[in-house]
Amino acid sequence: MKKVCKFFLKLVGILVLVFGVLFAIFFFDLDGKLLFNFVEPFLKKHYDNMEREDKTKMPYDISKYPARD
Repeated sequence: MKKVCKFFLKLVGILVLVFGVLFAIFFFDLDGKLLFNFVEPFLKKHYDNMEREDKTKMPYDISKYPARD
């Protein structure tokens, strides 16, 4: 019985610790700060350096589209 009680108390202690860590992450918005300060700069650098087609140089041909009645 003592072993079961010790195991249960250790399990409850671990769960309380995990809950405390997850609550601190939520309360201080640490996941959002991590994304904003570390992940977003890498994504901006990657997507800002991508080759893109210049849409302003594409010819516009009105005859391509049928008239609507």
